[in-house]
Amino acid sequence: MAKNPKLEHSEFSGEFEDDGITVLVDIFRPAGTQNDWKMEVISQDEDVTTWDEPFATDQDAWEEFLATVERDGIHTFLGADEPSVH
Repeated sequence: MAKNPKLEHSEFSGEFEDDGITVLVDIFRPAGTQNDWKMEVISQDEDVTTWDEPFATDQDAWEEFLATVERDGIHTFLGADEPSVH
């Protein structure tokens, strides 16, 4: 049985609240590596939005998250029947 790799979480990871809605932003990569960063956003109802493309830096991921909220609104992360991919 394969073990899950340990992950390094970005300092940008954490709860984000906008318009009365709170989501969890998780920006991560395998611990001890210089690999690109991956990002997921998890709603209070456990709807998960995952970005297909990795990010060169954790700040790039964070800025993409903020741009998505600005462009589409925080509601874009809610109510998906299927996991959403950006």
